[in-house]
Amino acid sequence: MIRGSGIKFLGLTMVVLLSTPLSSCGDKKEEPHAPPQVSVITIEPQHFDLTTELPGRTTAFRVAEIRPQVTGIIQKRLFTEGGEVKEGQQLYQIDDTLYRASVESAKAGLAKALATVKSSRLKAARYKALIAAKAVSKQDYDDAVATLAENEASVASARANLDTAQANLAYTKVFSPISGRIGKSSVTEGALVTANQTTALATVTQLDPIYVDLTQSSTDLLKLRRDIADGRVKGIKDEKAAVTLKLQDSDEQYGQAGHLLFSDVTVSEDTGTVQLRAIFPNAHEDLLPGLFVRAVVAEGSIDQALLVPQQALTRNPNGSGSVWLVGDDNKVKQQTVTTAQTVGDKWLVTSGIKAGDRVVMEGVQKIHAGMEVKPVAFGNESEAKAGTKTQPAQ
Repeated sequence: MIRGSGIKFLGLTMVVLLSTPLSSCGDKKEEPHAPPQVSVITIEPQHFDLTTELPGRTTAFRVAEIRPQVTGIIQKRLFTEGGEVKEGQQLYQIDDTLYRASVESAKAGLAKALATVKSSRLKAARYKALIAAKAVSKQDYDDAVATLAENEASVASARANLDTAQANLAYTKVFSPISGRIGKSSVTEGALVTANQTTALATVTQLDPIYVDLTQSSTDLLKLRRDIADGRVKGIKDEKAAVTLKLQDSDEQYGQAGHLLFSDVTVSEDTGTVQLRAIFPNAHEDLLPGLFVRAVVAEGSIDQALLVPQQALTRNPNGSGSVWLVGDDNKVKQQTVTTAQTVGDKWLVTSGIKAGDRVVMEGVQKIHAGMEVKPVAFGNESEAKAGTKTQPAQ
């Protein structure tokens, strides 16, 4: 009996001991969790100049291929290869011996024709006076008038021959039609050249100013025009948009700005692009024809542009962008946004957010939709801008 009573007492004691700590835990009040802290920025509208970066190549402003207009032997080359030449500067001298002789021959032919027409004119005048007295026949007078007209035509022909001979003589001096830099000569003294030959004697290239030919997607161009028509974007006045250049394989910017001359009116069937042409000053000839460049073209401006740092935007599996917003109640939600282009380290957002929205910059990994957070201004430990309603921990 004593042993059984002892076992019952021991069991009751263990029950009491085990139930004691459980009661103690139940009496302790649980501490509430403080909302996680996130860094936010407040979206503020700002003026933004809309630009686009386009690939392009430099093209010479003017190019003149020098070809002879008469046949002959090159006597002199009067320029330095690779040097600068001026408009009207003589470049070559072709042997002019035969052409001078042709001029003299044409002068003699003209003088002979003038003498003949003088005699014919006097004869016709005499016959006109004699026919009234019937001293000559009507036929003789008509013949004299016809001879005069024929000789006058011979004078006109002789003058044309003289003009041709003088022009050919002038063509023995080959001049530069433009100012610019001349390349190498394809002929030397003593070479025979022919009129209008296919091979150029040399090429003169004007480099100041210089063209830059650009290509732009027709889709982007049409979208921009729709945005301008709808008033979302202000177009460039007089269509002379400012253009800046980034040089090949670097972000080095060309020191002088240019402007857009025109855009083509046709779309390439192969590439779906439109050609644009810009012009740049090039006094120091830093830009050479054929150079690949990237041009930043001003297309318009937006008065109330919304820019979001790239850090705050994430891409969804379907390719769309989204940001986390903090509401007036300090609860977060994920918002899908539409972006137009990058602007430095920011995205230009066209829909999904509005001015005054608070966008989460840091702490995204600690939050989920509907969670209450403690927003602080991005970049410091103070609370976010005006409008933040941080709730104290309960």
